[in-house]
Formats: sequence, structure tokens, C-alpha cells
Amino acid sequence: MSVVLRPLREGDADAVVDGCSDFLTQRYLTFLPQPYTRTDALEFIVLNGNDRAIADGGTDELLGVVGWTPGRDGNAEVGYWVRPAARGRRTATTALELLSAELFETEFQRLYLRTAPTNTASQRVAIAAGFAREGIARGAARLRDGTRDDLVVWARLAGDPPGPSPRALPDLPGGELTDGVVALRPVRAEDADVTYQLRILPEVSGRSVVATPPSPAGVARQCAESQSKWLAGQRAEMTIRRVPDGAYLGEIAVYYAEPALHEAMIGYSLAPTARGHGYAARAAQLVTDWGFEIGMARMIAGTAVDNVASQRVLEAAGYAREALQLRRLPGPDGSRIDNIAFAKVRPSAT
Repeated sequence: MSVVLRPLREGDADAVVDGCSDFLTQRYLTFLPQPYTRTDALEFIVLNGNDRAIADGGTDELLGVVGWTPGRDGNAEVGYWVRPAARGRRTATTALELLSAELFETEFQRLYLRTAPTNTASQRVAIAAGFAREGIARGAARLRDGTRDDLVVWARLAGDPPGPSPRALPDLPGGELTDGVVALRPVRAEDADVTYQLRILPEVSGRSVVATPPSPAGVARQCAESQSKWLAGQRAEMTIRRVPDGAYLGEIAVYYAEPALHEAMIGYSLAPTARGHGYAARAAQLVTDWGFEIGMARMIAGTAVDNVASQRVLEAAGYAREALQLRRLPGPDGSRIDNIAFAKVRPSAT
């Protein structure tokens, strides 16, 4: 499907209502009236300044809207929304590419956009269009209830190469990693309940980095923002599922804290009923192999001295003991405990 940018017209009003009444559009564009009426659409069309219709190149049907707000010193903020029926077809990405090329031909040297941390689809559009993640604007969004939330900032400069922008942690091939016994799948918002039930277990929370039980709200937010952290190249969090019924077994993650060294750390937890079956070792092997495939030179992990079960998991996955790190881990009572460091090196890196 070809996409073109053109001026908005009065005949687009019904399509604008359709797009601006959609649940996701209303969720992330909190400044929109609710409910959104045809009168609102007509007012938007008449008063719009730098907004363009994203139209089907063949039918001229409005698929969405893209626009910009000029700032100082050659900066401009861009934004977009797409009707539900036009999503998943690279509509927003193409529109953003077209608009960016047009703006860079004028006085603008830096374009930026802001997305909610939970709006993974919009972040993927930014990446595909060559925008790089710059950081978090704390409290930059005002929500409908009057509270404030963070926004992720993305930017593209006039001299940047065309998209997509590079990613340190790519998507899993085919959407999952599997050995036929377990399957590892990206954590999503709907995994919050099972994740919380696992993390509040004393043997799990007591051995976590923070060493304290989490809150339901905290776990729900982390699961909802997990894909954003993945796209940012910070960590790849996955659920461990049993094949073929998809039963939840636990979680495993790759933390990419040392990109300059091409070194990542893994961490995992299993539900009580899943322990003792070799599932954790299989999951550790899968994420380690994936880490090496995407360019890691070293994969590391650590366990408390008395966590013999976890040590056996790492040894079964091919990790070797490297060192005893004194008082490295926080204890559940505010103390510090020793850590046994494990590592596995990519064969080509030896």
C-alpha cells in the first residue's frame, strides 16, 4: 500500500472521528476530547496548522495524521496517529519518513518525538523511521486524572542515516526461543499477575537484587514497560513456558549493562512446581546461545553462596565459576552477602 501526505479536508471528518475515538489513540493522546465528536473533528481540520493527512495513495482515504510543532534553533517535535484498520502495515513509519525528509529540506536540523513507556507500537515506529532513543523526560505527560507520567524521547538529526536505527537487543527469532521442552517469550502486561505471584515468594524476593518483596503496582508497571526496556537495549525479560501447553514456569532475563564490553548478565526464577525438572538450565542455555548469536562475548551470572540449586543450573548450562565476590549482594535484612560469580565465553571469543 502506498502512502502520501496531503492537507486535511472537511471530507476527512468521519475518518478523523474514527481514529480519535479509538481506545489506544485516546489512551495515549490524553488531550483529545472524550468522547470525540464530528464537531471536534471539523474544528481540528479547520484550525490545524502543521498537521497532514496520511492518505492511501490509491483511494485517498485518510489513514491517520502526522504533524509537527516548530521549536527554537532548528528543532521540531513530530507526532502521529493511525486509524486501527491501517496499523501493522508500516503506515505510520512511512508517513514519519516522508515528513522527516520534507522538514530536513527546510530549516529544521533536529526532529524529536515523545512516546509513553508502554506505547511499544509507537516506539517501534520511531526506530523504524531512524529515530534514536535519547532518554526519559520525567513527568512530561499530564494524564486525564491530573497525574503526571514519564515520556520516552526519540530524536533524529538531519545528517543521520536512514532507518531503522540500530538496536542492541533485537527481537527473538520467530517471537520466541525454544528447545522443544521450554519456550521463552517476551514479558507483556498480561503477565503481571503470574510474575507478581512468583516474585513475592520469600525464596525469590530474598535473593533478588533489591532483596525485598515487590508491590503489585510495581510489578504491573515493570511488565507493561518491559518491551520498552527491550527496545532501549537495557534488558530482555522473558517468561519461561512449558511446551506444548504454554504453562507458566517462571522468568528469565538478559541484562545488558556492559555494552562496551559486549557482556550481559542473566537472572532467572522458577515457580515451586517447576523446580527440579531442568527447566531453568534449559532456559539459561537458550538465552546464553541467543546472547552469543547477537554479539555478546561474555555472559555472566551470580548466586549467593548457599544457593546450590542455582549454581547447579549455571553449571548445567555450561557456566564456569570465576570468583567469590565478598559482600556484593544485598541481604533481605539489610546486610550484605557474598556472591559466586559465573561466566560463559562465546567460543569464537576464546
